[in-house]
Amino acid sequence: MPVDPICKKIVPDSTEYVSDYGGKSYYFCSPECKNKFDTLEKSVIRLKRNLSEKEKISFGKLRKDIIKPGICTLCGACAASCEYITIEDEEPKLVGPCKACGVCYYQCPRTITTEEGLIGNLRYAYAARSALPELKGQDGGVVTSLLLYLLDEGLIDGAVVTRKSREEPWKPVPIVAKTAEEILESGGSIYSHSMTLEALMSAIKQGMHSIAFVGTSCNIDAVTKMQKSSHGLLHLFMRAKVLKLGLFCMDTFSQEGIKTVLGSKGLKMEDIEAMKIRKGKFEVGLKSGEEYSFELSDFDEYRSSSCKFCTDLTSENSDISFGGVGSPQGWTTVLTRSASGYELFNEAVDSGYIEARPLEDREMERVLNLAKMKKVQMYALHMRKKV
Repeated sequence: MPVDPICKKIVPDSTEYVSDYGGKSYYFCSPECKNKFDTLEKSVIRLKRNLSEKEKISFGKLRKDIIKPGICTLCGACAASCEYITIEDEEPKLVGPCKACGVCYYQCPRTITTEEGLIGNLRYAYAARSALPELKGQDGGVVTSLLLYLLDEGLIDGAVVTRKSREEPWKPVPIVAKTAEEILESGGSIYSHSMTLEALMSAIKQGMHSIAFVGTSCNIDAVTKMQKSSHGLLHLFMRAKVLKLGLFCMDTFSQEGIKTVLGSKGLKMEDIEAMKIRKGKFEVGLKSGEEYSFELSDFDEYRSSSCKFCTDLTSENSDISFGGVGSPQGWTTVLTRSASGYELFNEAVDSGYIEARPLEDREMERVLNLAKMKKVQMYALHMRKKV
């Protein structure tokens, strides 16, 4: 005899309270139980419809990201939210057709799907670009424009930035920039680690009281820990206010590795004007105006080992984050996080240094999708064993 799925009582087949859902009939002991069931199932149907309009996520993704690596907690959320999933042999199993509605993936406690979980807390997101006609920075040149504004207004004593070595092309050199010329010299991305913390310590020891610090998430995290940890360098950081400007970062490579790969393709580092990683490609622009695009996988051998374990695409601990993901070409995605970061960015906009507009939902979705790819690395334990 059937069991009422709400109150778990055994009910006769002849009961007048029946609901059909997903091609299956459910029997109830009373109209109250039937109404509860119908209300719950309508919510599930509405949720599935809403998710399916956003992104197609199948049970296969849940299996790949969570079940196969051994991250599943056996809480049963996926089985409770989908009639085609059950728990067998201590593992979720698909026992019917998957509609790729994503409900199982979004209910799992081990997936990271919320905006806050993927890119951290933020106040407002923008697409922006430099409003300075003489400035030609990478993406929108927004970081450079903001630094110029802060320096011109006397809001910072200097900025910790990275420029290219004059002796060894494209080798990163961290400096404390005190002039507009030095800030302009630091424009553009260098896809190798830069030891910016040494430059920051130097700036503080020089007696600077307000410093802008530009770095990727690992550098930003180091500053944050130094500022907050009881075992950090509080006695130094109490002397200076550090504005943390974080850069989006998916991967970094050894400088020698980049030189080796590009050299194998007939390119000399001294001839290169700009580098950019975009849509899975490593793009190179020469001083002659020629442009080349290579598969990012060509550089895998020289990828920094620490990047395999990093899950922070957007520098979540920064005051403001900047990246080329999401916004159109020639623009920068800007995530303002702290109160000071929000105010200073908007002051730079109001002062004519930066042009900005709200980031559109579809643009933010691109950021979230890439952030999700990086967050999944935290759970891909079976892949880590192979590296």
